[in-house]
Amino acid sequence: MTFINYQSFNEFNNIAHFCTTRIGGVSVGNYSSFNISPFSGDNAENQNENLQILCKKFSIESDNIIFPFQTHDTVVKNIDETFFQLKKNERIEYLNGVDGLITSLQGICIGVTTADCVPIMYYDAVNKVIAVAHAGWRGTCGKIAAKTIEKMGTDFGCDPNDIFAVIGPSISQQVYNVGEEVLHAFEVAGFPVDIFFETRNNELFLDLWNANRWLLTESGIPEQQIEMAGICTFSENEKFFSARRLGIKSGRMLSGIMLK
Repeated sequence: MTFINYQSFNEFNNIAHFCTTRIGGVSVGNYSSFNISPFSGDNAENQNENLQILCKKFSIESDNIIFPFQTHDTVVKNIDETFFQLKKNERIEYLNGVDGLITSLQGICIGVTTADCVPIMYYDAVNKVIAVAHAGWRGTCGKIAAKTIEKMGTDFGCDPNDIFAVIGPSISQQVYNVGEEVLHAFEVAGFPVDIFFETRNNELFLDLWNANRWLLTESGIPEQQIEMAGICTFSENEKFFSARRLGIKSGRMLSGIMLK
């Protein structure tokens, strides 16, 4: 069983965090072996067994790991006490179409699942607030990285100067080729496209890592408080799930963070 963690978050002893890998679970085929996502088409028993392995490792109750149903949009929601008063079907509805979560509750692990898209985790060290966001090209273009910070500010009064952020394993510009329509969308959204797109052999390649870093710094997070994993899921596909290699019906990693 292998997990990724981050130096900047390791400095805080009141949070637990991780990014899972493909290694150490019971799933098979395109889900082998440590698929965590309940929404990817994996055998439910295998996914649940993987989840229990994770829970045991981090001493978390499975009901306290919150999985949003992600749709490549920019909706960010708060997980507070009222969420846990909802019935099961109401919780499912609340988390439907959500690509970012924030909370100040202790013992609750919020996370996003990815397999090439960018997972972003946040920690406000002053207000003790955590957040996660899922940013594929659509979410990045829609500025979910910035909207998550806005939501932290609106709901908890968070100051970007107090926030530490991590950009986790995801597809790199070296291999992430996209169409002209993607460049156009980023142009319309106001990104400095010359910085984040490059042309090689008449193909366009997008730098999701630095596009999201730019959104974080533009939102006011100090550059030195942003850590980048620098791990390409497509290139290191033996260790990480890659939807570009395996297809949509494949496993996902979970990037999770919890206030102890």
